[in-house]
Amino acid sequence: MAIDIPADTPLTTLGGETAPIESWTTTFHLALMVLDPFELESSWIVNTAVRVLRNFAEADCRAAFLVTCSEPEARQFLGPLVDELLVFVDADRLAVKGLELDRLPAFVHVNINHAIDAKAEGWQPDEWRAVAEELATTMSWRRPEIPLPDDPVPFTGTPALG
Repeated sequence: MAIDIPADTPLTTLGGETAPIESWTTTFHLALMVLDPFELESSWIVNTAVRVLRNFAEADCRAAFLVTCSEPEARQFLGPLVDELLVFVDADRLAVKGLELDRLPAFVHVNINHAIDAKAEGWQPDEWRAVAEELATTMSWRRPEIPLPDDPVPFTGTPALG
């Protein structure tokens, strides 16, 4: 599935540091949970996304949220999770465009060549499991169980570009 992401696609951390995606993937892969905090569907999947990101947090990848909002809105939406996990903000959805996403929430594995190795859009547990398995294999890591009984029922998500 390798989809090349433009090397200059910006990623902005909480705190306002902006760097092109090629800088973030020089050494580590990215495991991104892409959420739109203004849509209910993204709020339904936060607990699942956190569980998956925590699973990969110690692997050789950067496990992060990419949220389509400003820094204050991200802090409000994610609460104390901003102190635990890497968070990128994308109010203008430039990264979402670079990732060629159609639906949110999304789970995306970006490799060190800033290309997408696997992605799942909307909440389809089988698709998220496939991304997690692919990432776990690449990282020589354990994969999280997807789905768990507390996870939401499948849903298609919302338009990624708003």
